[in-house]
Amino acid sequence: MNKGVTLNGKYYILERLPQFVDTALTQTEKEFYQEVVLFIEEWFSSSKFVTVHTSGSTGVPKELQVAKQRMVQSAKMTCTYFNLQKGDEVLLCMPIQYIAGKMMLVRTLVTQLSLWVVEPQGRPLKQFIMPLAFAAMVPLQLYNSLQFCEDKRRLESIQNILVGGGAIDESIEKEIGRFPNAVYSSYGMTETVSHIAMRRLNGKQASAWYKPFPSVHLKQTEEGALIIEAPLVAEEILKTNDVVDLKPDGSFRVIGRLDNIINSGGVKIQAEKVEQKLRKLIHTPYVVTNVVDSRLGEAIALLIESTSYSIQELKERCKTALKPYEMPLHIFFVDAIPLTETKKVDRAQCKTVAMAQFRKNRNR
Repeated sequence: MNKGVTLNGKYYILERLPQFVDTALTQTEKEFYQEVVLFIEEWFSSSKFVTVHTSGSTGVPKELQVAKQRMVQSAKMTCTYFNLQKGDEVLLCMPIQYIAGKMMLVRTLVTQLSLWVVEPQGRPLKQFIMPLAFAAMVPLQLYNSLQFCEDKRRLESIQNILVGGGAIDESIEKEIGRFPNAVYSSYGMTETVSHIAMRRLNGKQASAWYKPFPSVHLKQTEEGALIIEAPLVAEEILKTNDVVDLKPDGSFRVIGRLDNIINSGGVKIQAEKVEQKLRKLIHTPYVVTNVVDSRLGEAIALLIESTSYSIQELKERCKTALKPYEMPLHIFFVDAIPLTETKKVDRAQCKTVAMAQFRKNRNR
């Protein structure tokens, strides 16, 4: 493999990568550029493995050792899917410590792409005007970019946009549905070395169903959780916590997570389904979680950012959309919904916050 890379329009051999860091304009940008350089140096080292960390959106973050060869296979699958060729301009605007950022670098190195590096931020296209063949973002970055005319025009100029790392709001899907370029949502995890399935969000090929790559085989547990066999990128068969609808052809849609099933009085309720029903009625960030209940076992709780809504108004809105057993028995206001470093909802922390508020109210 050629030990060099094109960064921000200039080619650097491995020994001269520190010069790239010197092109940074701010201290935070310099720190990010340094992380990019350190990973490239790690990639070309003699080790056959790379250390990666899970995001911790549903529990404690984990450290994993991932074989470089599996990362190469993942990079090839993605570049083939998007028809990325040597010299194509692509964008890195996500943190390096997680698999999504690392894989943008691996795709660049494996396919000899031309990589533009933008310090991770809410508006990655704020000052970026280069034409791009491919860019990957998290939903928050996509949402923020849609709020500004200049950013939105730049989004529309990117040939392929990949959105991963979290659920995409229906209003966002509707807005990008009119985009002239291709926008995709990805499904994957650190253990599968980034994504193993895609779904088109716009155009005639738009679908609610993810389609796995040809080398990926899927099935379900008795509980409905997805099982992934992806020999090119994962050493073992993976049992996920994602509850899905799975078609015979392998396409699937995600309903929610096993972790987020609330067993209230013997009725199993998927938290994400309740959230979906409330989406058009509550226009401030919220999460459906649960607290321990002596009578029901678990009671549904609504954790919502401080708002002009009163508790009574929220209850009335919930009544119009939810079945009686889906109704939140507790509503707690917070300054901000807990998020992970990758801007996913921190479900474990949400539950902790709800329980703390529940105990506080009970002891009054």
